[in-house]
Amino acid sequence: MDSVFAPLSHHGRFPYSAITQRCDFHWPAGKRLAVYIGFNVEHFAFGEGLGAKLGAAFNEPDVLNYSWREYGNRVGAWRCLELFDQLEMPTGLIANTALYDHCPELLQAFQRRGDEVIAHGHSNAYHQGTLNEQQEAALLLHCRRRIGKESGQLPTGWLSPWIGESHLTPDLLRETGYRYTLNWSHDDQPVAMRTRNGRRLWAVPYPQEVNDIPMIIARKLDGSAFAQMIIDQFDEMLRQSDHQPLVMGIALHPYLVGQPYRLRHLRRALEHIQCHREAIWMTTPGRICDHMDKIMPPDQERDQERDQERE
Repeated sequence: MDSVFAPLSHHGRFPYSAITQRCDFHWPAGKRLAVYIGFNVEHFAFGEGLGAKLGAAFNEPDVLNYSWREYGNRVGAWRCLELFDQLEMPTGLIANTALYDHCPELLQAFQRRGDEVIAHGHSNAYHQGTLNEQQEAALLLHCRRRIGKESGQLPTGWLSPWIGESHLTPDLLRETGYRYTLNWSHDDQPVAMRTRNGRRLWAVPYPQEVNDIPMIIARKLDGSAFAQMIIDQFDEMLRQSDHQPLVMGIALHPYLVGQPYRLRHLRRALEHIQCHREAIWMTTPGRICDHMDKIMPPDQERDQERDQERE
């Protein structure tokens, strides 16, 4: 019976830390709130695999939901790109490598802007957490090498399709050359994760609330409510950042927010953020990771962990 009350199983990747009890720091130019757009461009196999659904699917090929998602690549992403250009906002382009075979011109348009390309698996039709260690390492290496070949720059960040992980995913990410993950949504500041080779992997905050898929698909919010959520999140986090430096991510998918009536509301939300541009650091996840490496070298991180464990 005593085992029922033993400490619960733990991932062992990082210790608990209250955000109110951490060392203070600043983002570049003394800013306190870092804001980034995580723009997910995805490709899905026709007639098989996973995918978000607008309506019921009775059999394969599921033409209804496949074509609805494909609207994002053909139309929605280009409309969003126009909006980002108008507001001069960078994005973290979270991309399936299958898009290099399907519509390379879309990825090239974002790369010409200088946007960071973040690896997002080969296709969102498949779940990473079902792979064994060798298969998962092969996936991570494939995505890193393909993006490096096509863009001229190896990606440093990863977001799993469907946020799928194995117990080894953080270890394999670091061992295959990635420096940060967007999979973990447990904090409003970057958190250093332990890996089995002793090298840290940054967990950069990625939102599961200010994210159009769970809000619009799962919770059935309309475009105006989702836009207001972005505005409310921004206003409150800007206020909170007086006390701690924070990261606010906005997760978008073009087959959702690229629909004209939703794009109109997204425009309103991003214009609100644009009005406060001087007060924030508008950035990308990779730049956040770079800044954390500068202000917290690995030796300092280990000292802080030892202090926390002694406490």
